[in-house]
Amino acid sequence: MLEGAGVAFEAISPDVDEAALKPGSDAKSTARLLAEAKAVAVSKRRAKDWVIGSDSIVSVDGQLFDKPHDRDQAAEHLRFYSGKPMVLTSAVAVARGGDVDWSVGDTATLQLRILSDDFIASYLDAEWPEVGYCVGVFRMEGRGVQLFESIEGSHFTILGMPLLPLLGALRARGLIGE
Repeated sequence: MLEGAGVAFEAISPDVDEAALKPGSDAKSTARLLAEAKAVAVSKRRAKDWVIGSDSIVSVDGQLFDKPHDRDQAAEHLRFYSGKPMVLTSAVAVARGGDVDWSVGDTATLQLRILSDDFIASYLDAEWPEVGYCVGVFRMEGRGVQLFESIEGSHFTILGMPLLPLLGALRARGLIGE
């Protein structure tokens, strides 16, 4: 997304223990906490650089979901999601010198259609292992769009980062042009 928006960046692994930071309650605060922790972790190593961190959380029926560990768990997730609204929360943070300077979270609601076992199997045949790296077990830019009846929210939030607020924050700090 950053590349497409013309924002120069370098990708650096944050080396954050996400499981230790997940309190398991509110998706919006959890996503924001993870995004901030990732940005801070890298900004401590690169103190003079502005660092962006992001994360996404999926919630269905009040239960938070991580990326599936394997294909069988991906199928279990999809069966659980079937016919239900999925709340996808994405957050992004900007840090410098080990401190959070700015962060925001945003949510989108995606209504899943009823998914048959045959559809789930054929979907995973086509999309696995790529969707194994995706919270929610879908890539909107792939066949994942077929999982949904309706979508409310920002396309960028669904892709994993509230890009428009981030671009505003970068402009306000003089990091990208007006």
